[in-house]
This record gives sequence, C-alpha cells and structure tokens, in this order.
Amino acid sequence: MLTFVRMSPWCVRMVNRTDYIASLAKGLRVIECFRAETPRLSITDVAAMTGLDRATARRCLLTLAELGYADYDGKFFSLTPRVLRLGMGALAALPLPQVVQPWLDRLSAGTGQSSSVSLLDETEIVYIARAATTRIMSIGLMPGSRLPAHCTSMGRVLLASLPETQVREILDASDLTPRTPHSLTDPDEILAEIGRVRDQGFAVIAQEVELGVRSIAVPVVDSRGLTAAALNIGLGLGPEDLQATYLPALLDVQAGLRRVLR
Repeated sequence: MLTFVRMSPWCVRMVNRTDYIASLAKGLRVIECFRAETPRLSITDVAAMTGLDRATARRCLLTLAELGYADYDGKFFSLTPRVLRLGMGALAALPLPQVVQPWLDRLSAGTGQSSSVSLLDETEIVYIARAATTRIMSIGLMPGSRLPAHCTSMGRVLLASLPETQVREILDASDLTPRTPHSLTDPDEILAEIGRVRDQGFAVIAQEVELGVRSIAVPVVDSRGLTAAALNIGLGLGPEDLQATYLPALLDVQAGLRRVLR
C-alpha cells in the first residue's frame, strides 16, 4: 500500500525570514501570470498582475528569458516549452498519477467515455491523470490542465471535502464570471450545491463549464476516509441520467483505489 502526505493548498506554513528567499517567490509569481488566457505579457502587464514594481518585474522576466524559460520579442514575453520541465517533473514525481492511471484506463474502456483524476490547487483543479476516448471540450485536457473548481464536477467534489468556512474563502477568491448560460454565479447557490455534493457523495455538472459538456465525479478516498483527489467521467452527447449510467462504475473504481491508498 502507498502512503500519501497531503497539505491543504490553503495551508500557510510559517518560516523564519532568514529561510525565505524573496527573489525566488517573486520569480514564481511572475511565472504564474502566464496562463491560457494570458500567454503573452509585457513588463507592465506582469507588474500589474503581481503587484511588483516595474523594475523588479523586468528583472524577473529577463532572468527567465536568459535561462531559456521565456521568449522576448522586445515588447512581449511568453513562456517556452522549457518551463514544462518544472510542471511535468513535479507530476512525474507524484506517485498518485501512476497508481490511478490503470484504473482510469479500465474505467474508460468499460464505459467508452473519458475519465480523469484531479487535485485542488487554490481556486482551480489540476488534472494529474487522464484516459481520453474523445475530445469533448474546445480545449485539450491533459495532465497539468487547469479548470475553475467552483463549476466543475471534480472541483465541487474536492470543495465538498473542506470545511464550509474554507470553501467560502475559496469562492470569495474565485472568478465567478459565467462560462455558459448554465453557470452558477451566486456564491450562496454554489455553496448550497457543494453542500448537496457533500451529502450525496458525488457531483453532476451539466454544461456549466462549456456548452454540450457534462460530467459526474466522486472523491478518491484513502483507507482513512480522507479525500485524496477527485475522479470523473466527462462526456458530450450521451445518456441523460449520468447517475444511473456511470455512478456504479465510478464507485467501483473508488472502492478499488481506497484499498491501495493509505
């Protein structure tokens, strides 16, 4: 059996100021500015997004460019594929993706639908493993992909494992801009839906992330009953009753993983 040590992404670990490298922290904040919706940024953009002064943002960006982690065309910076070494190296070092992948492969083969496992990272979920049968979203999902937690089935399952006060803090920090006409945007409504997920043990999402996309998720629970991750099946067109059609298969995988996670 495998043992996992878990820290909440909202847990703050206090360190002595002499052990804290401020320049490293600033550099990481700069890297985090580059996202799917902001792939090319100017020095002014990065300064505004991080709260750093322009000179500090410039030094961080030029350092990334010098090390090969960013390209610079004289005005805009963009990350290079070299930065994937950081994220993919971290994913490769995690034992959980290696454990769940065979289960995902079997689940997708049995249901004919794509399945995934994700973790919660502040206001987002991060995909750590996936077995894709068809592409159901306009963006290609893969390990390392991110989606908002509040409007995804896996996100709501993961949020349901947290105390309500902590969920409220995450929702307050989230961008609740509707992604489709079906998206819930009121924090109280989302909190109530997460409460229902907590009570029933699974989440169903219908077209809240993208039109035509539905999913059902359950928690990945370890032998102590703690939520280690979330597992889902996602599909476009298909059976309307996701609970009756896919929940038994998800619960079967959930039970199997519980036996090997400790």
